[in-house]
Amino acid sequence: MGAPTTFIVPCLVSHCSFQIHINRHRKQIASETNRWLVKQRNMPSDALRRLHGLNCGRLTAMCYPAASAPHLRVCNDFLTYLFFLDNLSDDMNDLSIAATADTVLSTLRNPHTYRASHVGKMTKDFYRRMVLTASAGTQQRFIKSFGLFFQSIQQQAQDRASGAIPNLDSYISLRRDTSGCKPSFALIEYANNLNLPDTVMEHSVIVSLGEAANDLVTWSNDIFSYRVEHAKGDTHNMITVVMNELGLELQPAVDIVGRKCKESIDHFVDYRLKIPSWSPSIDEQVQIYVEGLANWIVGSLHWSFVTERYFGKRGAEVKANHVVEL
Repeated sequence: MGAPTTFIVPCLVSHCSFQIHINRHRKQIASETNRWLVKQRNMPSDALRRLHGLNCGRLTAMCYPAASAPHLRVCNDFLTYLFFLDNLSDDMNDLSIAATADTVLSTLRNPHTYRASHVGKMTKDFYRRMVLTASAGTQQRFIKSFGLFFQSIQQQAQDRASGAIPNLDSYISLRRDTSGCKPSFALIEYANNLNLPDTVMEHSVIVSLGEAANDLVTWSNDIFSYRVEHAKGDTHNMITVVMNELGLELQPAVDIVGRKCKESIDHFVDYRLKIPSWSPSIDEQVQIYVEGLANWIVGSLHWSFVTERYFGKRGAEVKANHVVEL
């Protein structure tokens, strides 16, 4: 029996009952970010084309639907820049990633004084605008989680160089940081002008809600991106990890990852019922933050069939018939 040429994507959209909201500033901000990208010196033309086909403005508009235009612009610049970093890191070794991390994190810690190269200048540009209104706690969480992102993609680069495939538990832990979801979730606070104390953000229920949202975004992305990553020989994918650990063929592994995605949505719904009360003002902010996590869940699912990143121009077709050709 030959290698599979297709696989069936589980219908995750139908399992998610969260309502989609789209920011009214979407088109304006998407155009502004595209102009921002064009102005970046040393941006390779092929990288620019990939970022335009990304349709990141749609993702940002669904994940931060209540943000003002200036706040949405920062969010869209960051997410576009994050995808750019992700693309760059695919061709980097761990030492190159460490150098890039040093530049980015030094820029974030000293946005007005640190003199940086190309990536650092992009970092400085959006972060200077972000710190104008982001609370101290939001800034701290953003920088800390972005540092974890770089640590995790360094490990990914080491695994890529050695051909190592982690076990499932190790992969899940690592993937929560390689996803870039944590700094993106910090932007929920920024986009909605929240000022939540550390004691609230570190509460076990709030942490569990964040992990459930991160897992859904991340594991579903592993399903949607498998076609592209399989073609490149990239093993940093939950489907590959499950196939390797359990000795499964492609479709049974996809089905397992799909079930885990649905379970993560169910876990999010369950944890949402367990949110404690702090005070009226804090409780209102917590509800806005958790709604932001829900927006990320439903927004990322629908965006994955709109962007050209995973299925080219056939996203609508895959969304309708669930068949992916390798």
